[in-house]
Parts: sequence; C-alpha cells; structure tokens
Amino acid sequence: MGLLILSMIFAMYAQYKVSSAYKKNVRIPSRGRITGREAAEAVMSRAGISDVEITEIGGHLTDHYDPTNKRLVLSSENYRGTSLAALGVAAHEAGHAIQHKVGYAMLKTRMALVPITTISAKLLPLVIIGGFFFRMTGMINLGIAVYAVLTIFHLVTLPVEFDASSRAKKELVGLGIIDRDEMPGVAQTLNAAALTYVAAFLSSLLNLLWLIAARRD
Repeated sequence: MGLLILSMIFAMYAQYKVSSAYKKNVRIPSRGRITGREAAEAVMSRAGISDVEITEIGGHLTDHYDPTNKRLVLSSENYRGTSLAALGVAAHEAGHAIQHKVGYAMLKTRMALVPITTISAKLLPLVIIGGFFFRMTGMINLGIAVYAVLTIFHLVTLPVEFDASSRAKKELVGLGIIDRDEMPGVAQTLNAAALTYVAAFLSSLLNLLWLIAARRD
C-alpha cells in the first residue's frame, strides 16, 4: 500500500510540474512571434507532410495528434499563441505526425494497443470496487489483466513521447523558429510533460504488482 501512495504522490508532483512549467513559459513570447499553428505547419512541411490537418480546440492542454484521421489538434492558447510553451507543445505534436509518416515502430505498437486499452480502461471501476475494496478473487484476476494491458500501453507510450519531444527541440532550432538560448523554456515545458507519462506508467505498474500480491495472500 505504501508504494501505491508513493505513486499517487509522484503523479500529483508530475501534474504540478507540468502545470507550473507551462504557466511559466506560456508567459514568455518567442522572439520570432511565430504561432503554434505556424510552427507545427513548418515542422511537418520540412518532413514532407502535407496531408495532416491542423485544427483548433478549446480547453487547457487538450493538444494531441490523431493518427487515424491525420489531424493535429492544438488548444487555442497553443494554436494562436507565440510563447515558448506554445511552440514546444505544437512542435511536439508535429513530432508525432513525423513518427506516423516514417512508420515509427513504437507509435505503430501504441496505435495497435488502443482498442484493448480502451476496453481495459472502461473495466477499471469494476476492478477498483471489487478488487481493491472487497478483494473479490474474480475481480482481482480481472484487475491483473486490466493493469497488465495498461502497464504495457504506458510503457510503449514513453519512447513515443520522448522521441516526439526530441524531434520537436531539434526542428524548432533547425528551422530557426527559436534561438538556441530560448530552448530552456521549451525543454522545461516538454520535460515536465514527460513526467506525467512516467507517472502513469509507474501507477499502472504498482497497481499491477499490488493486485498480484493480493491474489497470493
């Protein structure tokens, strides 16, 4: 139980880090005054990508790349913003589009896992109620299966996200969208976001290990 509490604390810390890093760097305008949309378009154009739609969506940090529909979605603050945070997030999502184009193996694996991961996530309430609170054997076994799937999914997600951030940093400087001395703000934002994926993996892994131990008791 101590490990589960520790994972919850780390998850809250990761959320705090990404929130504080974004809040700080969204206030710092880039010298080039290029918007997030323009940055994403430039990064994809350099990679020869012309069939991905860039759209705007409401909400806070709702940015994502949809490989099924070839759509890069940016929240309004990053779509229209010119901050270091906006450019970092936009280029990161463009990095996913590049992964899709070149057939990055871990992205393909993650996409293949989405259907079963979606089903597993929907079963979580049953697992939590039956397995964690009432220690029902059937629910514990189901929980082990569910968390095994989620753990694998989050593990595969790590290289996908780290690689997209690496591509983003390289392209932003290479294209002259930001100067090298502006990179710390971009890196701080993307590195903080990466912590949330690490936290998700650790949480799933520790829940899996806890259920396995509970079944043996």
